[in-house]
Amino acid sequence: MTAAAPEEDTSWHTVAMKTVYSRLASAESGLSAEEATARRADYGPNRLPQKEPTPAWLIFLRQFRSPLIYILAVAAIISIAVGETTDAGFIALVLVVNAIIGGTQEFQAERSSRALQQLLRTRGTVIRDGETVDIDGEDIVPGDVVLLESGDRVPADIRLTAGTNLEVDESALTGESVPVLKDPDWRGEETAPLGDRRNMAFAGTTVTRGRGRGLVVETGSETVIGRLAGDVSAVEGGNPPLVVRMERFTRLVAVVVLFAAVLAALLGIFVRGFGTIEMFLFAVALAVSAIPEGLPVAMTVALGVATSRMVRVGVIVRQLVAVEGLGSCTMIATDKTGTLTENELTVRQLRLPDGTTLEVTGAGYTPDGTVLQDGHQPDADVANDLARLARAATLCNEGSIHRRDGEWTWSGDPTDVALLSFARKAGRYRDSELTAAPQTNQIPFEPERRFAATFHTTDVGTRVVVKGAPERVLEMCTWSDDGTRQEMLNRATGMAKQGYRVLALAESTFETEITAEEEPPDPTGLTFLGFVGMVDPLRPGVKDAIASAQEAGIAVSMVTGDHPETALSIAQELGLASGREEVLTGADLADFTPAELVAAVEQTRVFARVSPAQKLDIVSAAQQAGHFVAVTGDGVNDAPALRVANIGIAMGQEGTDVARDAAELIISDDNFATIVAGIEQGRVAYDNIRKVIYLLISTGAAEVVLVLLSLAAGLPLPLLPVQLLWLNLVTNGIQDVALAFEPKEDDVLERNPRSPTERIFNQLMIERTVVAATVMGVTGLLTFQWLLDTGWGEPAARNALLLLMVLFENVHLGNTRSETRSIFRMPPWKSPILLVGAVGAFLIHLGALYFPPAQLVLGTAPVDLGVWVTLAGIALILVAAMELHKLSWRLRYPKQSEEG
Repeated sequence: MTAAAPEEDTSWHTVAMKTVYSRLASAESGLSAEEATARRADYGPNRLPQKEPTPAWLIFLRQFRSPLIYILAVAAIISIAVGETTDAGFIALVLVVNAIIGGTQEFQAERSSRALQQLLRTRGTVIRDGETVDIDGEDIVPGDVVLLESGDRVPADIRLTAGTNLEVDESALTGESVPVLKDPDWRGEETAPLGDRRNMAFAGTTVTRGRGRGLVVETGSETVIGRLAGDVSAVEGGNPPLVVRMERFTRLVAVVVLFAAVLAALLGIFVRGFGTIEMFLFAVALAVSAIPEGLPVAMTVALGVATSRMVRVGVIVRQLVAVEGLGSCTMIATDKTGTLTENELTVRQLRLPDGTTLEVTGAGYTPDGTVLQDGHQPDADVANDLARLARAATLCNEGSIHRRDGEWTWSGDPTDVALLSFARKAGRYRDSELTAAPQTNQIPFEPERRFAATFHTTDVGTRVVVKGAPERVLEMCTWSDDGTRQEMLNRATGMAKQGYRVLALAESTFETEITAEEEPPDPTGLTFLGFVGMVDPLRPGVKDAIASAQEAGIAVSMVTGDHPETALSIAQELGLASGREEVLTGADLADFTPAELVAAVEQTRVFARVSPAQKLDIVSAAQQAGHFVAVTGDGVNDAPALRVANIGIAMGQEGTDVARDAAELIISDDNFATIVAGIEQGRVAYDNIRKVIYLLISTGAAEVVLVLLSLAAGLPLPLLPVQLLWLNLVTNGIQDVALAFEPKEDDVLERNPRSPTERIFNQLMIERTVVAATVMGVTGLLTFQWLLDTGWGEPAARNALLLLMVLFENVHLGNTRSETRSIFRMPPWKSPILLVGAVGAFLIHLGALYFPPAQLVLGTAPVDLGVWVTLAGIALILVAAMELHKLSWRLRYPKQSEEG
């Protein structure tokens, strides 16, 4: 028999089971091994489309994808064409070094990311030729009959045919933190949300409780996970902020440098009468010197330094530019389950029948904590009632929790594990309770019943223990009057409004024995023991992390597939929302126009019950509103949004392969609080890149000013082409890399993020560059003219001017360490790498003054002490000028200064 190819839009949850068998040409007895082999050939292996690891050579080559690199490459080609092979070789060396550094960082990050990958379970239990066999998950095909049990990873999309207490954790797909109770007999509308399709089990989800059986309807790329993975690969990723800014900056540099080089050539030819070839070579050298060729290496080093620092706090960086992008983001759209919360239910509050409220400390399944009454150990009477409640929590339970080799392990339904953890905190253990009262029978939980019950043999008869929905359990209890029962129900409602998932526990003892063979009756006449309030608790430090992000001017929005009330409860705890009116649901968004969605994203911070497609729309709307958006998440449902975001941040431990592949950053400890450290390092990286750009552009501009003014004034060429290249490729080439290691400034997290529309060359950068370039260029020109007027020959004057420019650059290095803070408030020994770089660059030039081969190439020569002192004094003029500008800026824009 041959199965019809499943239609892409087949709504398997809406059709009768008989029709499903017919479409898939299968039966309750499963497939034969021969038919399964044939179908595997037709459908392919049951796995997600796997992207081949990026080869090292390709990672190396893509380091050259930068407009600035293109300009340098053109300069190298021109240098070769005019015979300046030394210049071309030097530029080529810069490009190769940059590619090696950046490629090594990305290759290591890619390898770390691959090491984290683990999504679909590799085995599956199916029926083949009438026998139950365990096979490789990739060999499962449509039409296979699959058996599921607690702990299994669902290997494919399955239409369920049978199930006993079958609950599945679908948080990776839907964001819903509570497992879904499956019902094979359920049939729904075609538009039913994914999380409501109770007769389906989806690939990549986990069975938390019970057993089930079903028919495989989709495999591989046709599963829900597979189609989401396809959507992710089809979505074009957003550009990180640094890429956007650097592209604009490079275009500006290219235009300005080309104009300056052409103008210099024209002045030399038509004003000074120099030869065309001579001025062409000089214009090329001037262009190369003005282009910040050291920037690619320095920028890569700055990002690499930040990457290394982030690795130490648990962040894997898959793309270097993402480091700065996180620091520049203006909005973080974060998933809730597993990102802000532990994704581990925790008993947090108890309400006893007499109204006593108890607090249960600790978070997650690990039973570290205790039970407190008003911050103290419970009174004797309360302790007795607490013991009965904890005993009931252990008896009416199918989970397990144990300590093995110093580590806590657990299995079963999250609710059961949470109850066992609470019971241990109260001093009650399931094994010992079952020894004292062996279980003889049970009534499993069913949606229609809304309760579960277990029966136990004791010295005084049969004890029945019940847990379930408050209204159902309260109906089964005995009350002195209806008012008391209503009062208890009101308490449960109050707990639910506080965001708790509320369970009621009750018990009774009777003389009749209940054997394992008989069907037990629904319990009645129970004694109410109390309410248990559970939450999916916040991760440690996440509240402070969000507060820090908000203080840094970053908007934080929760975007989750969970219920609105659950999302609101978490949002209130985090300070993201205060009332239900501040929460928008997927149903609300469905009616929004694109313009209305953009407005909603600006005003709303909590989005609940949203689909993966709507998460994508929310991120896109935020970008349209002018935000640089970082998206965090761990599930397949987060992957499309991670992909389209400017910066995608996936969780490393619980995150899926699809999510990690779509992200630029991976949080290895799954802790949202780590993102704040990433924001800080990103801002430090961007600060250092701006410092490098300022150093290179201002010194390059100073050389252009010096040359153009000299030519316009009718003076000889102030510097030779090789001297221009020496300044930029040797002295600056050391200092700019050292500047990339500059430590963070104190207020890095106190500033608002830079506007997405702000260019690298903003007002402050332009003013500083103009002041520095003018002072260096004009002062250099006046010095050169003074030397010529006092009888110095051209070679000697150029030698002194070259030394002055080297001194200017060393002095200017101190000015670059802060945009507004005085140089006198930043001791040089607090930045040892920069200090070594400055001294090293100076010593190299000092050696060039005395080394004969360098003297021959550069036209250098030693100078006497008097010249040293004079030139050093002239160089300090730059410090005074920049200090005056910093003071002026602080007075004009006190809120934008670091000293605020």
